[in-house]
Amino acid sequence: MGSHANQKLWFLNLFVLCYLVSFSYGRLNLNPLPRVKAVNLGGWLVTEGWIKPSLFDAIPNKDFLDGTGVQFKSVTTKKNLCAESGGGTIIVANRTAASGWETFKLWRLNQSTFRFRVFNKQFVGLDGNILVAISNTSSASSTFEIVKQSDDSNRVRIKVSNGYYLQAKTEVLVTADVSKVTGWADDDPTVFLLTISGRMQGEFQVTNGYGPLKAPGVMEEHWSTFIVEDDFKFIAQNGLNAVRIPVGWWIASHPSPPPPYVGGSLKALDNAFLWAQKYGVKIIIDLHAAPDSQNGFEHSSSRDGSQEWGKTEENIQQTVDVIEFLTARYAKSPSLYAVELINEPLSPGVTLERLSKYYKAGYEAVRRHSSKAYVVLSNRLGSIPPRELFPVASSLMGSVIDVHYYNLFQSMFDNMTVQENIDYINTNRTSQLNYVTTSNGPLTFVGEWVAEWQVQGATKEDYQRFAKAQLDVYGRASFGWAYWTLKNVNNHWSLEWMIKNGYIKL
Repeated sequence: MGSHANQKLWFLNLFVLCYLVSFSYGRLNLNPLPRVKAVNLGGWLVTEGWIKPSLFDAIPNKDFLDGTGVQFKSVTTKKNLCAESGGGTIIVANRTAASGWETFKLWRLNQSTFRFRVFNKQFVGLDGNILVAISNTSSASSTFEIVKQSDDSNRVRIKVSNGYYLQAKTEVLVTADVSKVTGWADDDPTVFLLTISGRMQGEFQVTNGYGPLKAPGVMEEHWSTFIVEDDFKFIAQNGLNAVRIPVGWWIASHPSPPPPYVGGSLKALDNAFLWAQKYGVKIIIDLHAAPDSQNGFEHSSSRDGSQEWGKTEENIQQTVDVIEFLTARYAKSPSLYAVELINEPLSPGVTLERLSKYYKAGYEAVRRHSSKAYVVLSNRLGSIPPRELFPVASSLMGSVIDVHYYNLFQSMFDNMTVQENIDYINTNRTSQLNYVTTSNGPLTFVGEWVAEWQVQGATKEDYQRFAKAQLDVYGRASFGWAYWTLKNVNNHWSLEWMIKNGYIKL
């Protein structure tokens, strides 16, 4: 009897132990490593023009890439063209100031031919000879050519695919019915003054800008030279133990992704895994650009600033398939440490309900191939509760919440002094990180931060103090941190430059 009782007690203890181990799965090291000290390989497999502007230098007519915002002021009405009501009806020429309804986003078909998309996402076309924005599909719209007076002039004409030029006939009537034009006089209703209100320089822009003949060679050259084996050696020798590698959804369609994307980034990622294994570096794969863009920014490869990810079941499933493809490919590599399911989804365009559904499905896709890889869930951008992902994360063992902390991009930082910035890190960021780091919740990861700020004329010592404050605070994140980014033409955004020049010591 005593023996039977002892046996029952042994099984009970074993059950409790297994329960505790499984319950604390998210907080144990599945894959033992001290806290992650990582650097992002930004601008490599997902293009960001501000990181490496020279990548765009040789694009023909590079002022007019996808997503460029253009505004046209009639020289005769002295008013701006405008999509009345933001779209859905006629185009007028009666607005004194230019803002959203007066901005037309370019869809580039080739270096000289474009479609125009308006605020409410309709495309500009013709109803008879009257200019309207009523079509929700690009193929049903008209195409346009922007004809400049000269390269250095902002005087333009807009030529429609039917051969006619647009004219501002009156403030409320814009037509395409002028076949012959001469000169660029101020009384010519076919003449407009062009203002470019914004540009985008992401993967869509660079590949569509170079076109299907040139883009493959340009991108291959970039991928094979921007990050090389020596970079992994440098990373390993300078106190870092991991890299976070942003990738785009098209990587899973290798070797022939849908246009304008080109194949080859998967080969570069394969190389990264070989180098990481050689130098003992772990890899966090980060889906930085999801199909149809999760935030409308160029770094998510949005075509024109639109954010369409997560609005359809097909779109979510396609993203799950990308995660499954990547995990299956690298699950056996000792370097695979974590998979980040999506980067910086933007609220309210991405709802918490849709995101949670995707996170559960993406997590299952990872677990089908790896029991060890951590699964990273990125917090939404915008005014959201910092713990909003806790309900979904708590049921996903080995999950991590990614928060991004920049003393930038908000007006509150514009006039802060050196000391105020440092105090903000020590006080506010400590409090924010403590709030999302709980003993029984998911691990926390400061997946992006940088030793850059709005302070003008800061000294090297100021930067050193600012960097050290962040290292001290973010070093308490239970999963770790990752600097944005390894290489950048802007020095303080380049961890390589910061280390080599003594601004940061790890």
